[in-house]
Amino acid sequence: MQKLNDEKVNVGPYTLHLIKTGKFKTNTIALKFLSPLERETITERALLPFVLQKGSKKYSDERELRLKLDDLYGAKFSINSSKKGENHVITFVLDFPNERFLPGENNLVEQCLQFLYDILMNPNVSDRQFNERVVEREKETLENKIKAIIDEKIQYANIRLIDEMCKNEKYSIHSHGYLEDLPNISARSLYDTYERMINEDKLDIYVVGDFNQDEMKNQIESVFQLNRQSRHDVVQSTSVEPNEVEEVLEKQKVQQAKLHIGYRTGITYRDPDYFALQLFNGIFGGFPHSKLFINVREKHSLAYYAASRLESNKGLLFVYSGIAPEQFEKAKDIILEQHEDIKNGQITEEELEQTKKMLIHQIKETVDRSGGIVELYYQQEINQFDIGLDEIYERIQSVTRDEVINIAHQIKLDTIYLLTAEGGGE
Repeated sequence: MQKLNDEKVNVGPYTLHLIKTGKFKTNTIALKFLSPLERETITERALLPFVLQKGSKKYSDERELRLKLDDLYGAKFSINSSKKGENHVITFVLDFPNERFLPGENNLVEQCLQFLYDILMNPNVSDRQFNERVVEREKETLENKIKAIIDEKIQYANIRLIDEMCKNEKYSIHSHGYLEDLPNISARSLYDTYERMINEDKLDIYVVGDFNQDEMKNQIESVFQLNRQSRHDVVQSTSVEPNEVEEVLEKQKVQQAKLHIGYRTGITYRDPDYFALQLFNGIFGGFPHSKLFINVREKHSLAYYAASRLESNKGLLFVYSGIAPEQFEKAKDIILEQHEDIKNGQITEEELEQTKKMLIHQIKETVDRSGGIVELYYQQEINQFDIGLDEIYERIQSVTRDEVINIAHQIKLDTIYLLTAEGGGE
């Protein structure tokens, strides 16, 4: 198996990450801008990707931009934003063919870097403001996206759980922004937010593919000559101890109730216990052989689905389940019972070994995609925790049953949220 290695180069205005692999016929370049989550700026930061993808000074509209991507042998380009713990990240990604597979082509990398630079540094701006027509249109796009969340009940219930569970913490800030902010966003104010991102965010540039590292480093430094001074660093979440378990009931016109439960683990990606926590989550609800799936869904037929996932940058664990409204108490009791069973040592050797295999397989699937490689190493970057793939696999394999039980005792129930039918769930 080919080893992956993140060769970091501190360029000054940004950190360059060169990850060489012969696994793909494409190269991937990703630019990641990170800033602490702030309620005042989140909606404008959520809007920026929509506006920046609609063109630049050189490519006046989306059609011209897409035609240029066609010229770059069908390169794929996207901008998105997401929440990483209590940080907000805006990501620019360009995937393009490796010119080694294109006879006669020898400057595709330079063209692609220049394209990215044009989108990033020369947006469609006049007199320090974005094109008003584009901004208003994309405000409407974001408005529709936010309004659509109410119809995506799993996503809505998860947001509402976090609203209640983390109400006095930055993590509760919605990464997609807020409807009430949109009327006050202007083409000028959005440009101010863009400028702060360009000049002040922590910036990491990732390159994944088969390339000469010295040549790639020189090409990127030649094109991305940025005059900036990052003012932001990663906000590391602090652990919060739950005082008492809170139950929140919300009613809407739904047929299937959503029972979502939040736990505090107190463990993040950078902690030594993180691998044991991954094993706990896998046994609890992370995979089809997990206790939630087998006992809540299969054995007792109490849920249409039941699963759990970790928030590794904040130290949280979430349980998701879809249930019949009248089954709330029964489903809740059996979900909580699965946690108690692990605390009491009810873990078989087969469960432990199968979970280790599934976790390792999941990571191998992740690094089978260039985007997955970027995310894996960015997770390490923001947690200041460098570890190779082989060591990750070894650490997973070495987790003992007792360590998983110990983790189960550390995990604290925080909030139980039920979205149920009007007249149901009582």
